[in-house]
Amino acid sequence: MSTRDRILALCVVIVWGVNFVIIRFGLDGIPPFLLGGLRFLFVLFPALLFVPFPKAPLKLLVMYGLAMNFGQFAFLFSAIKLGMPAGLASLVLQAQAFFTLLLCALFFREKIRANHVLGIAVAGGGIAVLAMGQAPAANITALGFILTLCAALSWASGNLVNKRIGSVSPNDRILSVVVWSAAIPILPFFVCSYLFEGPDVIVSSLLNIDLKGVFSIIYLSFLSSIFGYSVWGNLLSRYETWRVAPLTLLVPVVGLAAAWIVLDETLSIAQISGAVMVMVGLLINVFGALIRRPRKPLSSQ
Repeated sequence: MSTRDRILALCVVIVWGVNFVIIRFGLDGIPPFLLGGLRFLFVLFPALLFVPFPKAPLKLLVMYGLAMNFGQFAFLFSAIKLGMPAGLASLVLQAQAFFTLLLCALFFREKIRANHVLGIAVAGGGIAVLAMGQAPAANITALGFILTLCAALSWASGNLVNKRIGSVSPNDRILSVVVWSAAIPILPFFVCSYLFEGPDVIVSSLLNIDLKGVFSIIYLSFLSSIFGYSVWGNLLSRYETWRVAPLTLLVPVVGLAAAWIVLDETLSIAQISGAVMVMVGLLINVFGALIRRPRKPLSSQ
């Protein structure tokens, strides 16, 4: 990988890690469903004027938009609003890697290897430790934790649809899919905002939006979505997956650090232990297959 591409990959990792702090900022003045709708509205406009419509079947594009865009961020934004710490959200959301493995095994009959099973077991134990570590904060944080896992499952479902899109329409640029799939969740987000957050809250949020809210929408739309996904997709198209994909392991590291520095979020000993277990599980999942059993030396005849 060239130095330029390494820098671009690092920029994406930082953008995605800081993303969770930015979500926290946005939710201070904008309710979750409204924030989600505004995010994807500005992903779609004005990019649709310059980005061609993907050749993927419309059915798959709709499924991708509902899973990856609406489901993931409706759950994630609600989770953080309901008490899930931004730093821990960046870590627990990585459970998508294990959900993706399980769903691929179920629907695509992909083989689950020993390192995958071990990684799932270790990370699952870490998630259990994190869940128990939330107990002193009452049931609101517990609900936020569950919603974050739902966001991870939605992300994994979107990965499956994306895999299918890649098989039936391999020449589609990832930017086309990102931009045009953003049209799918806009209406559901605004409908949910109207039903669950109310028209008065919507009007008040829009009329009283401050610079922090505007910055959050711009960051989530242009940096996190358009810049992040287009650069990442470009890197994946030009390099082997094993060179690029493991870099996402740095996202929760950046997320935890950013939340500590900016939001003053700290972890208990139990939470640190759980976080370490999740990271170890992710490492085993990604790199475990690279560990080869030493070959037995040939016996002399």
